[in-house]
Amino acid sequence: MKNTKKLVLISLLGSLGAIIGLFEQMMPLPFMVPGFRLGFSNIVVLVGLISFGYKSGFVISLLKSILLMLLSGNVSSFIYSFSGAFLSACAMIMGLKFGKKFFSLIGISILGSSFHNIAQVAVSSIILNNIMMFSYLSILLIIGIFTGFFVGLSSNYICKNLESIIDLENKEWIL
Repeated sequence: MKNTKKLVLISLLGSLGAIIGLFEQMMPLPFMVPGFRLGFSNIVVLVGLISFGYKSGFVISLLKSILLMLLSGNVSSFIYSFSGAFLSACAMIMGLKFGKKFFSLIGISILGSSFHNIAQVAVSSIILNNIMMFSYLSILLIIGIFTGFFVGLSSNYICKNLESIIDLENKEWIL
């Protein structure tokens, strides 16, 4: 794939992730869990990792967080979002590189969801100077299993359909 076309597609995925994240912030949830989001914007990151490789997927993840901050104007949540995106992308990349025997794409998504939650709770613990924030982690991890499952399933479906359009860099992960 030509570099310009790849750059445009990566930019579009980052922008799409930010827009989905913006809608996600506005979506009312039936239960009150502070800081909880459904994680639909992470579908874009996982599709980017499979379609364009590790480096590009990592860029999409960070670009999504930066653009979301610029669109929403919420600078304080950027710290949580960026740290979660960074650690989540690192965990998914490591899982994709070394976990083929242990994980499916759904497992990689759940791994990313878990590390996203861990990073956000760690940052909130540091900012609030309160280690008890980690007691909240178990709730987030349990909910993250379900959202990670959906994100992984959706990403797999999207990548299956993209396979006929573009040459996927990590197509061995598609079920």
